[in-house]
Amino acid sequence: MAFRHQHLLGISTLHPEEIRAILDLADSYADQNRAGGPREKVLAGLTQVNMFFENSTRTQASFELAGKRLGANVMNMAMQASSIKKGETLIDTALTLNAMHPDLLVVRHPHSGAVNLLAEKVNCAVLNAGDGRHEHPTQALLDALTIRREKGRLHRLSVAICGDIAHSRVARSNIFLLGKMENRVRLIGPPTLIPAGAADWGVEVFDDMAEGLRDVDVVMMLRLQKERMDGAFIPSTREYYHRFGLDAEKLAHARPDAIVMHPGPMNRGVEIDGTLADDINRSVIQEQVEMGVAVRMAAMELLARNRADCPREVWA
Repeated sequence: MAFRHQHLLGISTLHPEEIRAILDLADSYADQNRAGGPREKVLAGLTQVNMFFENSTRTQASFELAGKRLGANVMNMAMQASSIKKGETLIDTALTLNAMHPDLLVVRHPHSGAVNLLAEKVNCAVLNAGDGRHEHPTQALLDALTIRREKGRLHRLSVAICGDIAHSRVARSNIFLLGKMENRVRLIGPPTLIPAGAADWGVEVFDDMAEGLRDVDVVMMLRLQKERMDGAFIPSTREYYHRFGLDAEKLAHARPDAIVMHPGPMNRGVEIDGTLADDINRSVIQEQVEMGVAVRMAAMELLARNRADCPREVWA
């Protein structure tokens, strides 16, 4: 396997061969999960700690299920009631974790860079489950696996990422990954939700859905992240849906076989029409959730392998 990292903190540091290594292993896990039956307990005897400083449903449940399917001892720490709330620093939390000797640490944090800081201080493999506006690597990987399985390839595709780009770590990780795999990426959204300098990222930028969606293979919608907005970025959700919400009329500008994606949770009637979200001929949103478990199984197995092969002093 062409994967030699001790942590999975972002897509930006991965090479295309490493991305393919994760996706190839995840592909086999996706097939195993569908077939059911016994699984090899490659994480048996290892402890996985999930630390979510932000609320999460899909990601936390997906990591928990992934760990349990591989035989890990999984512990979810209730960070909303933790010592962090009592004034403990992130460094003190890291020292406490080191005393517990976990093997895999899954972290979601509201501040960009917090997960990287933890990775420098703990003696275990760290997986970034989303940090601020920085990255969400396993979401980009599961999106990539979904696209590859639906389209039969993950290169030379035209992909439109639409909506709240400015506040989205999902968009950032997907831009990195899709670019590394030689795809054409378009960003579509109101100017207030497009980051300054986005045109320098090797992407095309549009503020018109009809123009931006023309002949694309993949349409990736994003959630409006109001909790990260400080001020009025859109006139109203009604106006936003009229101009940038995905419906059948706007999707008609894409290729006839274009697939529709959304990382969830969805705001139906704001980012996407509910009927379109449930259209099994176009929407792969449920497949994204399914691929999330497989990708996280693969990522944790690869990190556990590297940890087993790594001299103990490297982690101390």
